[in-house]
Amino acid sequence: MKHRILASTLFAFSTFVLVLTSAVAVEVDADAAKALAKRNDCFKCHAIDKTKKGPSYKKIAAKYKGKPEGEEKLIKNFTTGPKVKLEDGTEEEHKIIDTKDMKEMKNLANWILSQ
Repeated sequence: MKHRILASTLFAFSTFVLVLTSAVAVEVDADAAKALAKRNDCFKCHAIDKTKKGPSYKKIAAKYKGKPEGEEKLIKNFTTGPKVKLEDGTEEEHKIIDTKDMKEMKNLANWILSQ
């Protein structure tokens, strides 16, 4: 009987922790993210839901869905200017974003990932 109660309690606690950790969401300021993207001409190559010169933000979000390194990879992409493959198969250096504010960069990355 004690084992059954302990097992039930442990299961309930584990479920609670799992729900709690999966429910933790990153707060995103969409207006600030869009303003930063607009200021940096991100929409010249990207759109939210359609392919342009670069992939849509929805496609990028789908690529990193469930992967904890998504935010880090996006920030690296728009702070180091790596060569990126465009939708037409050509390559060019990704534009480096004009902010050094990590909070702004994280907000932009998480806004993209929320699409």
